[in-house]
Amino acid sequence: MIDALITSYRLKDEVRAGWQLRGVVDPESVADHSWGTAYLVLLHAEDAGVSRLRALEIALVHDLAEAITGDVPTRMAGIGQAHRKEEKARRELEAMTGLLAGYGPLEAARVYDLWTEYEENRSNEARFVRDMNLVDMCIQACVYERDRRYDPDGPNPRFPDYGRLDEFFATAKARVQTPLGRSLLSDVARRYEQISRKDGADES
Repeated sequence: MIDALITSYRLKDEVRAGWQLRGVVDPESVADHSWGTAYLVLLHAEDAGVSRLRALEIALVHDLAEAITGDVPTRMAGIGQAHRKEEKARRELEAMTGLLAGYGPLEAARVYDLWTEYEENRSNEARFVRDMNLVDMCIQACVYERDRRYDPDGPNPRFPDYGRLDEFFATAKARVQTPLGRSLLSDVARRYEQISRKDGADES
């Protein structure tokens, strides 16, 4: 099992591809993002009316397949989204099957059940974690915007219809599922707009 754990730890070095494509300097890893999602779960599970423990467990493993597949963005200009999502899902299932073959049977069954619960969106906890996943992404956008970790005026060929880091908020808004998720996302979006306006004023 140690070798399988070593493989799982690749998440600590796997860069989040969306930020990299947008030119963010030294972007977060997938493991960084999983921690952020788990922290939001810890803070807001009670408000969401879901099991904190179950949601935390799901948050910890929801991106585990990316230790093997890498972080593959599904929304880019000029690429068929449905086909890309299907291929991504197939590759991640294959990756999880291979990775968990190196775990003990009880551990493998526990992690696989949590991961598929998230992938299949089949419980209130899974839907809540999916929303916290999106909120975490948008909080991270606020950090990068505040710290000027990218060039807002630089070329953005993969997301040509959006300025700054607006793409991440647009895709999150389209995917959020729960009332609490929508409320938190709205709060984060307002803060992002304040930061963006301040940056614009500083540059003028």
